[in-house]
Amino acid sequence: MNNNRMILKSLISEYVSVEDISDVHIDSRLVEKNDIFIAIRGGNKFVAEALNKGAAAVFYDDPGVSVEDRRAVYVQDSVEFIQQLAKDYRKRLDVTVFAITGSNGKTTTKDILCQILSKYSKGMGTKGNYNNHIGVPLTILGIEDDDKFAVLEMGMSGFGEIDLLCKISAPNYGIITNIGESHLEYLKTSENVFKAKTEMLNHIRDEDVFVIGDDSYLGRVPGVVKVGIEESNLHRITHIVEDESGTKFRLDGFEFSTDLVGRHNVKNMSLAILTAEKFGISKELSREVLEKIELTKMRYQKIENGNVLYINDAYNASPSSMRASIETFQKFYKDRCKVAVLGDMLELGDESKKYHEDLAEIIEKCDFDFVYLYGQNMRHLFVKLKHPKKFHFNDKDEISKKILELGENMKIAVLLKGSRGMKLEEIIKNYN
Repeated sequence: MNNNRMILKSLISEYVSVEDISDVHIDSRLVEKNDIFIAIRGGNKFVAEALNKGAAAVFYDDPGVSVEDRRAVYVQDSVEFIQQLAKDYRKRLDVTVFAITGSNGKTTTKDILCQILSKYSKGMGTKGNYNNHIGVPLTILGIEDDDKFAVLEMGMSGFGEIDLLCKISAPNYGIITNIGESHLEYLKTSENVFKAKTEMLNHIRDEDVFVIGDDSYLGRVPGVVKVGIEESNLHRITHIVEDESGTKFRLDGFEFSTDLVGRHNVKNMSLAILTAEKFGISKELSREVLEKIELTKMRYQKIENGNVLYINDAYNASPSSMRASIETFQKFYKDRCKVAVLGDMLELGDESKKYHEDLAEIIEKCDFDFVYLYGQNMRHLFVKLKHPKKFHFNDKDEISKKILELGENMKIAVLLKGSRGMKLEEIIKNYN
């Protein structure tokens, strides 16, 4: 038995005596009896609230906070404190850590790997968007008794962030899904994105890092385990067959069937299968799990409302993930009127206009009945796009009305794809 919470209790007890520890939070609204509250930035205003809720200990870094309670501890910097606490906790844990980064597909790959591992072992994975310099430490501090693994997403916007997260989490295995156009607002070039993502390689043995070798950047990394469709890969994906109900494919000649669609998801699954195999879970066992995978919401999530089938892929978007979503949507739903609703792709820097305009070429090859565009950046695509039924909107409610009007008279399929800041899921009335 792994008494992980006892380890955390001993670390906290170096600062303040605690009887028991339940959980660690940075949001005072979530604090319950025996929880630890670490006040970060504005959280310093809620120290008293956390104490009143029965927190076992509170750590804060605002010297202006006035509180007289033995459970309250002042620290120089709360962010550095939570990072160091998580690092110390990780060092003492008998837990296998999997780190996943990449421009697209991190969450999907995390979901798949977690479900494979969870079928045969106890563990946990990143929840929500807790994949940054605060979220990763918080996730590590959430590792519970008897957990045998932790699957951590690692996001970044600049150099040094993946390096920091790896120093904190000491991963045993790594996955890099791809190198895309995300983060160009900060890093300027895909080459820089590649350099930042591959900081992971300084912390994990090459033979324990799995990448998509079809990627033009990752394919040139020596030593790592390469997976993909191209013949140059060590592990080959072949015989991909898709329909509206799912996908069949072979990995190293071994057949898999899943209810997920899209070639990009086949690659995500293959990364998870091979990483789990290195951990000790055979392809045969993974196959049973893959037949019905549950993804985090807004990852090609199907939602039916009368005659309207929404394909909610609105969690985030980059040029490469936008193309993959459009290409997948194009293949299916031939018996329905097809509507592509596309929102701005954000954080693309100086090349944003070009990336939006470039989508015209792929859309013009598709048989979409309507193209609805939303956001300032999508105006560039609207001007460039030669489609007889293209429309630009400034109001998501107007898009909702148009869709429901169409759905009164016919069956329709609606793709929702845009960056997180666009919140295209709000087009689906009563979505939660």
